[in-house]
Amino acid sequence: QHLEAALPIARDLANAPVVASDLADIARDLAAARLPVADALDAALADELPILLRDGGCMRDGFRADLDDARRLSSDGRSVIAGLQAKYVEQTGVKTLKVRHNNVLGYFIETPASAARVLSLPPHDRVFQHRQTVSNAMRFMTPELGEIEARMAVASERALAIEVEVFDTLVASILSEEIALGALAAALGDLDCICALAALAEEQGYVRPVVDASTAFCIVGGRHPVVEQALKRERGPAFIGNDCQLGQPARLWILTGPNMAGKSTFLRQNAVLAVMAQMGSFVPAASAHIGVVDKLFSRVGASDDLARGRSTFMVEMVETAAILHQATERSLVILDEIGRGTATFDGLSIAWACLEYLHDVNRCRALFATHYHELTSLPGRLPNASNATMAVKEWKDEIVFLHQVRSGAADRSYGVQVAKLAGLPGAVVDRARAVLKVLEEAGETRKAVSMHETLPLFAAAQKPAPQPSPVVDALKAINPDALTPRQALDALYRLKELE
Repeated sequence: QHLEAALPIARDLANAPVVASDLADIARDLAAARLPVADALDAALADELPILLRDGGCMRDGFRADLDDARRLSSDGRSVIAGLQAKYVEQTGVKTLKVRHNNVLGYFIETPASAARVLSLPPHDRVFQHRQTVSNAMRFMTPELGEIEARMAVASERALAIEVEVFDTLVASILSEEIALGALAAALGDLDCICALAALAEEQGYVRPVVDASTAFCIVGGRHPVVEQALKRERGPAFIGNDCQLGQPARLWILTGPNMAGKSTFLRQNAVLAVMAQMGSFVPAASAHIGVVDKLFSRVGASDDLARGRSTFMVEMVETAAILHQATERSLVILDEIGRGTATFDGLSIAWACLEYLHDVNRCRALFATHYHELTSLPGRLPNASNATMAVKEWKDEIVFLHQVRSGAADRSYGVQVAKLAGLPGAVVDRARAVLKVLEEAGETRKAVSMHETLPLFAAAQKPAPQPSPVVDALKAINPDALTPRQALDALYRLKELE
């Protein structure tokens, strides 16, 4: 089918008023695709092919007479025998002649004893060979019937053997045209990719990006193509587009904000847009200007490599080291939560140093998401760094994620609120709030040992002192064995009044 489609597609491209250079090359490759093997495949292969060759039915009916005969014998043996019986009746004039079968003789010809004499006389005696005499009937055999019986016994195997033979011949023909077919497949694959991207851009309202030799990275109203489609399938809210301006003066953004607010999505969407733009696709944005990115680096998520003795934090550090050693001024780097796998001050120190190195040495375009709010002070001393944050609103002890990127820095991570949204038990959430309040009031430099004096144990804080209950006291005063039914009913009403 691909071979048949190649020439019409080539003609359509040739007749188009304007054809890009890439499409012109594809049209040229497709126009040269009229290969002899195409006619051979079309003549031999059935329209509906089986999954496996051994299932049979791969070759078209009428392609080879011996294959059709074998199939006919295999699938329609009764009609073949019926045709042979009609033939013998016509030749001998014996209307009562029958072709029968049993497990002892196989196929044989049977006539009543009164008519059997006809088959024993010339010229029929040369064809019909006496096989057996039974009560009131005689049985005969012919070379033709014996041959048909033998052929029917092996018809299925013979049909499959012929198909395998033809298939091997076709494979040899295809291999002889390997280079030409490879070029055709590549051209069709390129065209399919281009058409798919064009259809997607038309359906989803993507725009043509400007890709040049600058170091700009200017996205207006950018959207994540995968998340946007997922929201549409689930009939969820519309994806909120965000701008990203990396270059002069700020080529490094420090992105803060709560979990679930969209930091990771924002990082990934800009990396995806860079890839889409440089592969020749339109991008989901209001506008896009992207200077050519020589390398795209990503350090996101949490994973380990325990089989090689690498913890989650070690894998994070190895990947970060690779980025810092290889990123150039033309690279795009996205980093998500560097330093989170170790102690707070260790992680903060590593993240701080990495930011400075990216700014001063690599000098690349970078998005750096973090919960270390201390890093938001760096733009004051790093001229090409800037703060950005995910906007949220607080409402009655709840947070509303706006999924909007704004300039500035977050002062809180809202982790306790997100934990509540995740379904942590209420006692755990309340305890976390109490601990957080004490820690914030004490300051981060306070020693952990001194916090024990301020924060009571979880169990003590969770369990209130027991309070006397009049219902419990009344129940204790009742002796059920000493009550009449009437007294028991009166006691129940009194307990009801005490609740």
